[in-house]
Amino acid sequence: MADLAIDLAGIRSPNPFWLASAPPTNSGYQVMRAFEAGWGGAVWKTLGEPIVNVTSRFGGLDFKQTKMIGMNNIELITDRPLEDNLREIEQVKRAFPDRAIVASLMEMPERRRWHELVKAVQAVGVDGFELNFGCPHGMSERGMGSAVGQIPDLVAQTTAWVVEVSRVPVIVKLTPNITDVRHTARGAVEGGAHAVSMINTINSLIGVDLDSWKPIPQVDGQSSHGGYCGPAVKPIALNMVAECARDERVGIPISGIGGIASWQDAVEFMLMGATNVQVCTAVMHHGFGIVEDMIDGLNNYLDGRGIASAGDIVGKSVDRMTTWENLNLAYKVVARIDQDVCIHCNKCYIACEDAAHQCIDRVVSSDGRDTVVVDESECVGCNLCAMICPVDCIHMLEVDTGEPSQSWKQRQALAGLETR
Repeated sequence: MADLAIDLAGIRSPNPFWLASAPPTNSGYQVMRAFEAGWGGAVWKTLGEPIVNVTSRFGGLDFKQTKMIGMNNIELITDRPLEDNLREIEQVKRAFPDRAIVASLMEMPERRRWHELVKAVQAVGVDGFELNFGCPHGMSERGMGSAVGQIPDLVAQTTAWVVEVSRVPVIVKLTPNITDVRHTARGAVEGGAHAVSMINTINSLIGVDLDSWKPIPQVDGQSSHGGYCGPAVKPIALNMVAECARDERVGIPISGIGGIASWQDAVEFMLMGATNVQVCTAVMHHGFGIVEDMIDGLNNYLDGRGIASAGDIVGKSVDRMTTWENLNLAYKVVARIDQDVCIHCNKCYIACEDAAHQCIDRVVSSDGRDTVVVDESECVGCNLCAMICPVDCIHMLEVDTGEPSQSWKQRQALAGLETR
């Protein structure tokens, strides 16, 4: 079997699957149960000055028959005394010395207070710190969380305060609620961070009850913006990981977070530059036991490809990401329908006719049935028909255009030369 052990900036764990800082890591009881199930590490629910939470706190986004493709929360950091958390962290680390325990921290933007918190927490034997500069609700109104994480200079300054006294690696957790996450990642590097993690939750309002007109979740008839997570945020998170992974000014390890629910999701994040992944919503939906399938799936995937260790796939797809101006304009794919599999539902015809490029025709086949065929000379290869086909009978096939590879950037450069 492949070696699943990973090393994130000096923090080692037996596999790349960690629990993210969230309700599932709120107590020693929970983290011990998670480690017994097989999780390689856990980021303890954010420590700081204990707060008072509200009820209710969560809202779910369902799509047709699928429950909770997205989740919104207005829960804040720990509501438990610091001494209770520290005692339990020490107990868990003693019971599971091979697992990574990282303490998520949040504090007012004052050097002294950060120093005091870091010294108190590292005394119980944590393997690292994760600085919560991402929480978009509640704490941000108090000058913490994303109020810091949206300003690169504050990220750099606060990170530097922690690095001054920390004896363990420091991870900076980045907010997605910003135009370009690379700028805050660079701020973390400037402050001396050993790694970054992303993404924290996205600012959101999950919905409004159409009977009562109350926003969801409601607290005595009112609500607040909250943090959005779950499978629906995965594409956003994956892009931000890729952007930082290919930025030479970042250049430190990445812990991937955002919509990860399977070993396949984890592999995608790792291929795009994440050394490990953190999971929250999927555990809240299905429990700690999902890690068994994640471990087995990753093992089988690596073994099937003859890959010796999980670390060997990290970043292998990063160089395949570029900007649009560098894409090959001469490359072409067209849709082709497998008539033996087609169920003649006409969904592809409707989608192409109403919302794409009108290149699918309805014709009468030799047996007298209506059928759909692609006019490949008109097909632009947009993928829409293949995406909506309920039986996967449409395949996108590469065709030779006879044109040399050329990007928009190259065309512009040639046009510039021709006008001189």
